Amino acid sequence: MTGKPKVLISDKMDPNAARIFEERGCEVDVKPGLSAEELKAIIGEYDGLAIRSATKVTSDILDAATKLKVVGRAGIGVDNVDIPYASSRGVVVMNTPFGNSITTAEHAIAMIMALARQIPQADRRTQAGEWPKNDFMGVEVTGKTLGLIGAGNIGSIVASRAQGLRLKVIAYDPFLTPERAVELGVEKVDLPALLERADFITLHTPLTDETRNILSRENLSRTKPGVRIVNCARGGLIDEAALADALDSGQVAGAALDVFQSEPATASPLFGKPGFICTPHLGASTTEAQVNVALQVAEQMAEYLVTGGVTNALNMPSLSAEEAPKLRPYMGLAENLGSLVGQLAHGNLDRISIEREGAAAELSGKPIEGAVLAGLMRQYSDTVNMVNAPYLAKERGLDVRSIRHEREGVYNTLLRVTVGTESGDRSVAGTLFGSGAPRLVEIFGVRIEAELAGDMLYIVNEDAPGFIGRIGSLLGENGINIGTFHLGRRETGGDAVVLLSVDQPIPPAVVKQACALTGVKTVMPLRF
Repeated sequence: MTGKPKVLISDKMDPNAARIFEERGCEVDVKPGLSAEELKAIIGEYDGLAIRSATKVTSDILDAATKLKVVGRAGIGVDNVDIPYASSRGVVVMNTPFGNSITTAEHAIAMIMALARQIPQADRRTQAGEWPKNDFMGVEVTGKTLGLIGAGNIGSIVASRAQGLRLKVIAYDPFLTPERAVELGVEKVDLPALLERADFITLHTPLTDETRNILSRENLSRTKPGVRIVNCARGGLIDEAALADALDSGQVAGAALDVFQSEPATASPLFGKPGFICTPHLGASTTEAQVNVALQVAEQMAEYLVTGGVTNALNMPSLSAEEAPKLRPYMGLAENLGSLVGQLAHGNLDRISIEREGAAAELSGKPIEGAVLAGLMRQYSDTVNMVNAPYLAKERGLDVRSIRHEREGVYNTLLRVTVGTESGDRSVAGTLFGSGAPRLVEIFGVRIEAELAGDMLYIVNEDAPGFIGRIGSLLGENGINIGTFHLGRRETGGDAVVLLSVDQPIPPAVVKQACALTGVKTVMPLRF
């Protein structure tokens, strides 16, 4: 790179961010409030783009950004960045996932107290000239049970603050180990138990396919009558129409939302409902948090542009220039194996081993480990990446082991990923073909060769004639085209495994129909 890297700050950010860029050897322009067309006209001049939530980094912007090497988001959410397209253009996308954790946790605690004592409602009526002293009977939080859905970074801070208020804390989190639960001072429970027991429920999980509408109409009906619910995490975790009905019926005594399914939330079925309070996505809105994320994103971007160091990247691992060419194909294989076992393994995960043999044993294990963990934990977190995945695994108490075998096996190179669950160990393995193309070669003890890509369907069925025709007919009748079809079995007449790729996501109704086919034991849609 000749000359100084040039960075554009296109959203309002703490002034010290520009100072850090300059001190680290970058040129910086601060131009908040640009329209999409204005940004598109000048983005070609810059190596780096520092943003918050206002700037939309679309494919059009990225096409015009001919020099762009990195986009840095001061904050957690990256919904305003087209990450797949940025990856295809070779642009690194970074965020600052831990810069506003304390601020968001404190906002959740404030919402709990506001719900318990109906503070916003009492304030409005008092300032309107009333004195409604007898209309607002609150509840104490002391001795009540707080249920955390998600016990990661923010959830663990909320647990600590809640314990100071003498709440009993229970937590549902697939990655929370018993040891970590003891360390946090919380009781680990499953979701049905949390819904049944909690007086207050707070959500601290990202919005993924696994967590979307985790508080559905059905789950809301299972909550303890009179429960109070707080969401300062992501819109879409709660069925808002169902929550409105639950507030009307009294099943839910109060709800406090800082996030909505659609934002800005200028209309909502929740507005005006009894016991409902809200804020306009203020979880990260403190002076301290804004300073923290601005300084962190400036430091991360400057390090990458000046030295090549990578921190909190969402679409690339931490690799040196020398390691990258050899490791790159293994990263894709490792992430796919982690994603596969994460989607298929049932029960709480408490340990994972990553084994390398053959040519893979000669490579650095840390980047491969990070890729496996990123694939595994991406089912539960939309901010995990190959850099921070090991940290998140350690934070949740997941026992991670990397094993190098010098032995020669059937394959020239092999990666094996095994997770421990309450139901026992589950293992998958993959290799690289001569062209460097990753391939699955074993799944839960069954030999099967397949490419893991796009939308897929995993089926376990009784090994009997006619099944291939039945599943093919079912998908065809529903207008779903099969791309590839892979078969494996342990023994004749035993369990058989079908792994097929399809051209579109498979609707839940079709999955249900597949489950009803004769001989079917398991059906799971997959996505890579």
